[in-house]
Amino acid sequence: MKVKVIPVLEDNYMYLVIEEHTREAVAVDVAVAKRLLEIAGREGMSLTAVLTTHHHWDHAHGNELTQLHPGLAVMGADERISALTRKLAHGEELQFGAIHVRCLLTPGHTSGHMSYFLWEDECLDPPAFFSGDALSVAGCSWHLEGNMQQMYQSLAEILGTLPPQMKVFCGHEHTLSNLEFAHKVEPCSDHVKAKLSWAKKRDEDDMPTVPSTLGEEFLYNPFLRVGGVSARVHRPHSPC
Repeated sequence: MKVKVIPVLEDNYMYLVIEEHTREAVAVDVAVAKRLLEIAGREGMSLTAVLTTHHHWDHAHGNELTQLHPGLAVMGADERISALTRKLAHGEELQFGAIHVRCLLTPGHTSGHMSYFLWEDECLDPPAFFSGDALSVAGCSWHLEGNMQQMYQSLAEILGTLPPQMKVFCGHEHTLSNLEFAHKVEPCSDHVKAKLSWAKKRDEDDMPTVPSTLGEEFLYNPFLRVGGVSARVHRPHSPC
């Protein structure tokens, strides 16, 4: 299973998840249909389905590609998703060729936000997690339709149970600003300092910072380290 990272718009990511033997692909969060179809065509991929994390236009506007591919399934958990053909439920499992998908409802940013855990049996590659705007590298998104308790449950109780080697593919390139905040929360963390230095270099080179791994996120993402950093959030200038 190969993941193609596609930067679009100002700071968004959309993805193609490719079964390498058949060259069939599942698209995630199609923001710009034309670009996705150009890349799929150039690399000889056959598009089988679209997974959408939530209804915001910068994650779902490109679902209009169904006009060019009649019968293409567009899946998600929110009826507000553009061109939705199948509504998904928490815990539902799908399969596209050798690629398995587990659907995990992660409300907070929106009430119908769904994240997707993908893997192939008997594959040496680690599983992939498409978190949309629920989890980003070293951060998370605003809780626009939910509350803080929902967001915490999504991050700690759902994401926190997944394997640490899992690769995290998020919806936006916000890593540098997220790490600058994390450094204010934990100014003495060597993990935060190292990741911040790395992210600055990636930014200078105009290179993506995705994916991270869930295990790495627990080292420097303050929203996954709430118990350990809560005191310092209120006293950001306290000594180490």
